[in-house]
Amino acid sequence: MTDDTTARRRSPPRPDDFPHHVVQTIRYRDLDLQSHVNNAVFATFFEAGRVVLLRGPRHAMLVPGASWVQARLAIDFLGEMHWPADVTIGTRVARLGTSSLTFGQALFVNDRCTALADSTVVLIDGETRRPRPLPEDLAARLRAGDGAVPEID
Repeated sequence: MTDDTTARRRSPPRPDDFPHHVVQTIRYRDLDLQSHVNNAVFATFFEAGRVVLLRGPRHAMLVPGASWVQARLAIDFLGEMHWPADVTIGTRVARLGTSSLTFGQALFVNDRCTALADSTVVLIDGETRRPRPLPEDLAARLRAGDGAVPEID
């Protein structure tokens, strides 16, 4: 029997499997002593892919009186990244909960998948700091997006 992680490693995704893309330039300062991108920087790249959706005005995911917090980040490292290069961060909505959503993400250098991540964020109330249900209009847009976060006109 294979688990989901094993299956993903055997058949890594392609960039076109993700509706959202952000491109970041690998900086020399991102390298470790082995001259490849440090594992902690992978998390920063994944953050860059999420933040444009969660905080960007085009996707209207900011909720008055609430904020998004990271609840879980699981990364599978599949390959090294080196400088100089650009990394493409692919992001899609993988699961929608009552007060949370999980993004499926991948990093690509020259269309080669170097890492996968599952990133769960929770909407919390600004005063109580407790989870708060997603507004129904946002939840409906996310369900209708089939993995994408639809833009607002």
